[in-house]
Amino acid sequence: MNIQENRVVGLTYELKVSKNEDDIESAPFSVEIRDEEDPFYFIFGQSGLPEKFEELLSGKEDGEDFSFVISVEEAYGEPDEELLITLPKEQFSGERGFSHDMLKEGEFLPLMDENGYSMQAKVMKDLGENLLLDFNHPLVGFELHFEGKIIEVREASKEEIAHGHVHGEHGEHEE
Repeated sequence: MNIQENRVVGLTYELKVSKNEDDIESAPFSVEIRDEEDPFYFIFGQSGLPEKFEELLSGKEDGEDFSFVISVEEAYGEPDEELLITLPKEQFSGERGFSHDMLKEGEFLPLMDENGYSMQAKVMKDLGENLLLDFNHPLVGFELHFEGKIIEVREASKEEIAHGHVHGEHGEHEE
């Protein structure tokens, strides 16, 4: 069975990233591995990953290997300066579930937007009473190098399509 709209896809992969700075490309370094113990399952058309990722998998079959690079522009783009935001440190109190260690430079803060969706911000600088936070995607500015194997392709159930995620052993809900 091949990968197309409304099919459940299971993958194992290694994701490496590289950056081009001053026309010098950094060597790709590994940032995520999804192996047989922890495969990545999604409904094709609803992965939440860059469109190019699904486009490059389209039509491939169960058991097929894949290897491709997604450019910065087709991945998460360049950093957006408007997503660097200064917020009062008092908003990240212990009563709200934040510890002092979480507010250190380089740490990622687990946050929610006004609609209740999970998001994260990287602490860029401690400005005393305020924190400079970066709300850009962590992989913004990077080329994405995917190498992996398709381990399962099946029809998505009506419920999975309606809910937008995979159910069962590899999904959000055990059946």
